[in-house]
Amino acid sequence: MESIKHYIAQLPTETDQAIGQQLAELIDAYLSFTESKIWHAHPVWFIDGNPIVGFSKQKAGIRLMFWSGADFEEQQLAARGQKFKDASIFYNSVSEINADDVKRWLQKSETIQWDYKNLIKRKGVLERLK
Repeated sequence: MESIKHYIAQLPTETDQAIGQQLAELIDAYLSFTESKIWHAHPVWFIDGNPIVGFSKQKAGIRLMFWSGADFEEQQLAARGQKFKDASIFYNSVSEINADDVKRWLQKSETIQWDYKNLIKRKGVLERLK
């Protein structure tokens, strides 16, 4: 968690830092059993080595991404492409974060999972875990 705190502290604005802090606290509260670390330069939370949720600073704001989010059937989460199952939402202020929505998405991230951990082994083919 120290590396995630460091990542948040390095975000360019106080607003970005506050968003990152709020998201990290929500994720840690609702997915306390997960492993978290900086992965590909961004905070990511894993269940049994499989990436579940993470966030990063992007031009459009702080992006909260769920690796299997395209299957959550949540209107607020935008799916990026056809090949993978990720979906995300962007935040530009803490007031935009709805804790109840994030909690519901985190619960879904635990029960709806695609196997990203073995993606390379399967030559880019995703298989559903849960």
